[in-house]
Amino acid sequence: MTTACLFIHGFGGSPYENEPLYTVLEECTDWELRAPILPGHDENESLENREYMEWVSKAEKELEDLLFNYDHVYVIGYSMGGVIAAYLATKYNVEKLVLLSTSAHYIDVSQLAEDIWKMAKDAVDGDLFENDLFQRYARRMGTTPMSASIEFQKLVDDLRPYFSKVDVPTLVLQGGQDGLLPPKSAEYIYDSIQCEDKTLHFLPQSKHMLCHGPEQKDLIQACRNFLEI
Repeated sequence: MTTACLFIHGFGGSPYENEPLYTVLEECTDWELRAPILPGHDENESLENREYMEWVSKAEKELEDLLFNYDHVYVIGYSMGGVIAAYLATKYNVEKLVLLSTSAHYIDVSQLAEDIWKMAKDAVDGDLFENDLFQRYARRMGTTPMSASIEFQKLVDDLRPYFSKVDVPTLVLQGGQDGLLPPKSAEYIYDSIQCEDKTLHFLPQSKHMLCHGPEQKDLIQACRNFLEI
């Protein structure tokens, strides 16, 4: 029996966001792994004038190909990619779903302020490029078109209802120090999912970029246990 896994990255991001987990699966399984770059997210592309269904359609085409060629297919989605992954799991025969820092709700402003303060301190200490929030967001400030941000918000608003239609085993992970999503986002997703085989796991010291955070080993182990690797 053959197995495949589709990784879906976040808004304004790239496959780098999931890279540590991807690498572990690549090393310890013989699965087919796919980590496509969503339209407008390549370094040589622009997010200007993109519509969110382009991002969904790209992930959907990759999933359809995997389902046609492999017996078992899992989907791992990060941030916006988690919203897309959950939506696709309601349309296709996905066997397991992993949702990382998934955007069911918007920014926790108070926590974001703390993260920005930490980022400023890192800059003073000469460690700015080690700050995950800076790596993921601050370096992109001023480069993401407002139209793309609006499309992202539309995607979350339009696809949020599909969480309540998810009926496959699901692992939901979120950082306890996530400055971009409040805890209620993960709790909402977990409560909405219909399948009884579901797990909500908080990583208390981690921020939004879970795979690159201080509890990377815990995240990877949780995923390995869930995917039975």
